[in-house]
Parts: sequence; C-alpha cells; structure tokens
Amino acid sequence: MRAILFTLLCLFLSLSVAPLPAGEPPAKKVPVVFAAYATPLEEPWNMVIHDALQAAQRGGRIRYAWQDNLTDSPRLAAALAAEVAKRPDIVFVDGTLADAEIRQIAAANPQAAFVVGTSNPPAAPNLSVFDTDLCEPAYLCGVLAGRLTKSNVVGVVCGKPEPHVHRTVNAYIQGAHDANPAAKVKVTFIDSWFDPPKARQAALDQIAAGADLIYAEREGAIAAAREKSVLAFGNLLDQHGESPDTVITGPVWSMTPVVDYLISLSAAGKVHAENLVDFSTLARGGAALAPWHGWDGRLPADVMQLVREKERALKAGTLVLNPSTERPKGD
Repeated sequence: MRAILFTLLCLFLSLSVAPLPAGEPPAKKVPVVFAAYATPLEEPWNMVIHDALQAAQRGGRIRYAWQDNLTDSPRLAAALAAEVAKRPDIVFVDGTLADAEIRQIAAANPQAAFVVGTSNPPAAPNLSVFDTDLCEPAYLCGVLAGRLTKSNVVGVVCGKPEPHVHRTVNAYIQGAHDANPAAKVKVTFIDSWFDPPKARQAALDQIAAGADLIYAEREGAIAAAREKSVLAFGNLLDQHGESPDTVITGPVWSMTPVVDYLISLSAAGKVHAENLVDFSTLARGGAALAPWHGWDGRLPADVMQLVREKERALKAGTLVLNPSTERPKGD
C-alpha cells in the first residue's frame, strides 16, 4: 500500500510541475503604469503622453491609470506617494512641480522606473527624464512662415520661459529668417502652461500688430487665428480640427518611441536612469509635422519643395540645428 501511495504521489508531483507544451511560452508580466499630470488632461502636452499610454493599454501591453489637474506641489506629491504604494512598474510624472519630492519618492522606491518630464538631469538608479524637443518640426514651420507671410510679420505665442521652449521658439525663428531674411517674428510668453484665454488675447495682439501667421505653441492662440482668418500652426498634437481653414500643420510630438522602449526594459526586468530626450527627433519618430489635411496641395509648389528638402536633410543629419536655450526676444 505504501508503495502504491508513493507512486501516486510521485505521479502527482510530476504532473504539477510539467513543462508547458511546446510553442506556449510563459505569459509575460504586463507592466502597471501610473501617470501624474499637473495640468488638466486636455492640455496637449498631457494628451501626447496619455494617447501613447492608452494605445499601449489597448494593445494589452500595459495596465494604465492616471490622475490629472494636480496643480500644486503638495497635491502632486501626495497623489504620487499614494499610487507608488500600490507598486506600479513605471511611473510617468510631470516634473514642472515638486521636483525634490518626486526625486525623494523615486529614491525610496528603486524597484519602479520613474520617468519625469523635466529639463533637470536623471538620477540613479531609477529616475529617467524626458521632454519635448520640437526644434526640427518647429524649424520647418518657421521656413513655411517665412515663405508664406505677406506682411513679413509672423508671431508665436508660448507658455513659460523654459529651456526646451526657448530652443523650440528659437528654431522657429531661425527657420523663418533662413527662408526670408526680411521676416520679423513677434514672441509672447503668457507665463502659463495652460491658459487658453490668455493665449488667445496674446495672439489677437500680435495680429493687430501685423502678424499674418501665428505659431500657437500654447492652446488658445488658434482661436484667435480662426476669428481673424489668419494662418496658424498647431503644437504637440494635430490641431487641424480646431480650425481647418487656418491651421496648416504644426510640430507634433510622439511619446510612442519612449513608451515602447520603457515597456521593453520593464519586460526585461531592467530599471535604470537615463535622459530620453533624444527620442524626440524626426529620424526616431518622436517628432514630426502634423498631417497636412490637403494643405500641401494648396500651398505654392516651391514652398513645399523647400520644406521637404529641409525635412530630408534633418532626418539624414546633413542639416543639424543647435538653437539657443536663451529666452527668445523676437524682432
């Protein structure tokens, strides 16, 4: 009897640890991702990140949760601390607020990959940084502006004076001047990341001063261009739908390359610190011009040819931009 029982026990144990059938690898862990946004979710910077993470979730590659409108440092830090206690694998956080608190929470949770939107440096072992780098498509929009303006005055309405904004606007100014040395660029900072009424008024003021094309670096400026039937560029997202008759294109940002990269690291069990801003280039797909929606057929052929030549040169590395991080003053 003991021999029979021993044989049955061995058989049970062998079945319980039997390998998976051939062709059926073990199921991969699906990373848990949390994102903390300082401004309302509809702010375009947030939406770029949110759209990329939602796409990854729809594909079954992550599980994703978020909080937005965390408008001050204590609120953002408290939300972050509460979510990190649930042990997510990847944490995206807007670093415009609570930098010290974010870094302290990250240091206390080395098992999680923190990915912070900031111009500040990464911090070992687990805090990486990212940011927009729209210099290349902004330069191309500047080229368009320089060639399309009839008044030789164009404008750009931007948010807060920060290095990455300075570089983007300076690249736009460089493009306008390269295409048209007589062009003058008006620059207005609204000192906010999201204040559509203030951005609208700034654009109206620029139009009243002669600008016949507006780069809406901040949400709200397109509304002014629509009201005054002035051409415009969107920013961060494809904003053609806000004003189809005036929005030509605009610099758009994609977080998909960064999200794909971080998911692959998480799947490999890797957590480290690095600067991810280099993903935001035309060549790597992190930046681009928004779809033309037929405008490429409406604009002069020589203008489109010039823009496409510049775009190819940027992608190939034969045209390299190095815009200043100093605050642009405009003309």
